[in-house]
Amino acid sequence: MAARGGTAHRVYSVIVFVVLASLDNVAIGLVPPLYGSIGADFGVGEGHIALATTVMFLLSAVAAVGWAYAGDRTNRKPVLIAGTLLWVAGTAWSGLAGDYPSFLLSQVLAAVGLGGVASVSFAVVSDLVSPRRRGLVMSFWGLSQGVGTIAGTLVGGLLGHDDWRRPFLVTALAGLVATAAYLLTYDVPRGHSQPELAGVTYDERIHRDDLPVILRRRTNVWLILQGLSAQVAFGSLVWLPVLFRSRAEDQGYSAGTAVLVGSVFATLFQLGGALSILGGLVGDRLQRRTPRGRALVSAVGVLAAVPFYVVLFFVPMRIDVPDGAGSAAVIRAVLTDVFTEPTVGACLAIAVFALALTSANSPNWFAMIADVNPPEHRGTVYSLGNLVNGVGRAGGNALVGVVFRGLASAFPPPLNYAVGLAAFQFFFIPTGVMFWLAGRTVAADMADTHAALLAARRSADPDRDVGGDPAVGVQRLAGHQDLAPDR
Repeated sequence: MAARGGTAHRVYSVIVFVVLASLDNVAIGLVPPLYGSIGADFGVGEGHIALATTVMFLLSAVAAVGWAYAGDRTNRKPVLIAGTLLWVAGTAWSGLAGDYPSFLLSQVLAAVGLGGVASVSFAVVSDLVSPRRRGLVMSFWGLSQGVGTIAGTLVGGLLGHDDWRRPFLVTALAGLVATAAYLLTYDVPRGHSQPELAGVTYDERIHRDDLPVILRRRTNVWLILQGLSAQVAFGSLVWLPVLFRSRAEDQGYSAGTAVLVGSVFATLFQLGGALSILGGLVGDRLQRRTPRGRALVSAVGVLAAVPFYVVLFFVPMRIDVPDGAGSAAVIRAVLTDVFTEPTVGACLAIAVFALALTSANSPNWFAMIADVNPPEHRGTVYSLGNLVNGVGRAGGNALVGVVFRGLASAFPPPLNYAVGLAAFQFFFIPTGVMFWLAGRTVAADMADTHAALLAARRSADPDRDVGGDPAVGVQRLAGHQDLAPDR
């Protein structure tokens, strides 16, 4: 390992946090492709297994608030280790559960632990990365979560199509390995990346009476609330494997092959999330011109994606794979379909473009939270946003199942899934509006935070002149995002 706290050590630390954020989404993404298999083993319907996913979304979001507050008050490394070990234990238990109640309880335990990983890791990563690179690095952070969900879908389908327990045990083992790697990460000081705090020790901690201060920043309100409607739409997309599985079954494929087809297609169609890196780069670039840059990129991306999503679910697909073949043969056939079946290629192109547009909001959302909040508030603000996200995602995941069943009387599968998924994408519209509203308040909130950090620096280093107009300071932050060298 390079010098402690050196560039190589910090890069290693960021990579480990990105991997941890990815793995917790793998754990969440395992269940949807296996709804039918797990339900059949326990003698319950798919809706009962879907309830476990809904519970996981909601409980992990609620638990994140407590974890984040603890992380903002104390040493963050023990908090992260405890959260990671809890979700690893819950995931392993899920793979060993002997009945439905045991499986549901194991998912509850995993959810409580998962809440601690993303919220505390976010605060640490924001302290590792300088403001001028926040959009780019946070795009990798957001991408890791999307990749984790994709990987969970793929791992669930590939490893679990003939034994649904295997994916949970493999994921738990990966979590243990990541925990060992985390022990070697850099224990970054709070405010480490803030240019205003260069050369001083910053030891502020969040307090109970800080919540009104957080909510008085209007940008925080919009950044928190936008997730309610956005995650209703994103929560519905958890059912993508079910849509493609149903399409395969409608074309006469057996249940085992249909599960594989659904998982592989859903994985391919989510590859557009990788283009969130472009969203982060564009946000960084536009932010140098105006403090509204990140908010505008997010608003435009979310709103522009809606019509592409709606079209995606209705483009017909002709699936051509060997029924009853092994995983490798089915994957090769699906990849071949992308190039030989025009309908499959068209669907993939539309999906990649739609997901590229919506994923632009993720890195810019993360970066804006760091831009408008001091270091000791970031984990808590992120967790509040994540709580609202969890409520929206759980609601979307639960409601979409009810909608699909209701639509089935008028539209036979897979058309009921297509109609339902298309309708849920209109929830992105209020999200885009709220990002636009955040763009109207972000400059003032950045100026207030900049002024507060300068005041903290004066207290820590009273002999150094750090005065200046906060409005001028925030324009420098927006224009250059590089008031001090990277550390």
